[in-house]
Amino acid sequence: MSNWKLVTTLTDIPQLGSRVIKTATMNIAIFRNSEDRIFAMKDECPHKKGPLSQGIVHGTSVTCPLHNWRIDLASGEALGPDQGCTNTFPVKIENGQVFVQL
Repeated sequence: MSNWKLVTTLTDIPQLGSRVIKTATMNIAIFRNSEDRIFAMKDECPHKKGPLSQGIVHGTSVTCPLHNWRIDLASGEALGPDQGCTNTFPVKIENGQVFVQL
């Protein structure tokens, strides 16, 4: 059984930006890249727990604002020499509305 939750609309997320939704257990960052692809992940860098939602989005990755770790938006994996991972969540867009599977 899937649990899709409506979280925002596509137009409410700026290109190369993000929005944060709060759940009972964590904050989830919803990202939009320059190609209007949407990604969702725990708003926490695996390195020092920096807020990924405040990072710079480029291509399909985000750079943590604290120590410049690059995190793949699709997998949550750290890129380059860095190692670590943050949780990601499936997303879908229907009629301009963004849903996250929790």
